[in-house]
Amino acid sequence: MAEKHYNTMNDFLRNTFGSKVFKVSLNAGFSCPNKDGTKGYGGCIFCSPSGSGDFAGDIGETLASQFKAIKTRMHEKWPEAKYIAYFQANTNTYAPADTLRTLYDKALNLDENVVGLSIGTRADCVDESVIDVLESLHKRTYLQVEIGLQSMHEKTAKRINRGHDLATFDDAVKRLRKRGINVVVHIINGFPWEDKDAMLETVDHLGNLDIQGIKIHMLHITKNTALGNEYLANPFPLLTLEEYVDITIEQIRRLHPDVIVQRVTGDAAKDDLIAPQWTLKKFVVMNEIDKRMRKERLVQGDLYSSR
Repeated sequence: MAEKHYNTMNDFLRNTFGSKVFKVSLNAGFSCPNKDGTKGYGGCIFCSPSGSGDFAGDIGETLASQFKAIKTRMHEKWPEAKYIAYFQANTNTYAPADTLRTLYDKALNLDENVVGLSIGTRADCVDESVIDVLESLHKRTYLQVEIGLQSMHEKTAKRINRGHDLATFDDAVKRLRKRGINVVVHIINGFPWEDKDAMLETVDHLGNLDIQGIKIHMLHITKNTALGNEYLANPFPLLTLEEYVDITIEQIRRLHPDVIVQRVTGDAAKDDLIAPQWTLKKFVVMNEIDKRMRKERLVQGDLYSSR
């Protein structure tokens, strides 16, 4: 942790594969049980029409075409890099096991330098047949399964229309880990009905589980979402940059020291973002976190054992 005072995904991948590795975000055309009526309609209130796949490939193109277009663009910056195929948009285990097996195999064979898969999904979409497929992948390649928790609090789960409870999330993590599968959890800071203590409690809860990675996001208010419509009709308070930095640093300090911090801030498409506008300056957010952690000599996990 020479430059960063927490474990970064970039360092982890470089140490694991001996080179720069970047994700190629794909849209495989999945739906979501929280949109098609199986669990609910409309999805989570912050979820965009693309199913949080705003930066994934064009759904109108084949996986091969999506991969090639994104790989070519990224190679301008990292010509010697390797790749992880990232199934990002919507719920990427929401299909029969045989369909998933075929799709994941196809992704692994898109290029000889694909070194692994990252699969975004929901806690209520990893039944045992799906985990069988994931376990077979885990034995062949680097695999991580990304699950959106957002918050441990049941009040928040209901308010954001998540469609399942905390026990479902905990159970999914435990069943995935029983098979040795790497788990990455997404959380969101800034729900207006949660205070700092509530956001810290979410990270403390994750400290009781065996997770390998975390992505920390600020709540984005975007166009064409239920939350965006609510905000435009009746604006509510959002975290300032300074408040977000303070909360995120304390969350990092309360994490297990071995967890990989894959994100400390998220992205929203510029044309779709309503608020907060400071999130567009992603590198400013990251730099403010790094600057304060270095200045105060704070490191990941230094509050983990004491809590």
